[in-house]
Amino acid sequence: MSKDVLNAVKKKTGKSVTAKDIEKIASGVKPSTMQSEVQLRALIKQVSGLVNVKVSEETINDIVQAVKSSKLDTNNMQQLMSMMMGKK
Repeated sequence: MSKDVLNAVKKKTGKSVTAKDIEKIASGVKPSTMQSEVQLRALIKQVSGLVNVKVSEETINDIVQAVKSSKLDTNNMQQLMSMMMGKK
């Protein structure tokens, strides 16, 4: 797990997250997770719970739409992380 990702999470949320925390969540993510709106919503809520940051339903909808409409390779989690953090 890149320290850049952990630092970005801390910077954006003010919460420290360990690589083990993220790996635990990531271990349950499969390419099909990105295809299923129900699973994707559950993942977003799981991550928001990890950092103890409430995510509005509107924001969840925006994230779901962004993932579904992107040409993202769902096998590439680094690409997903970059998209979610607003990097090109």
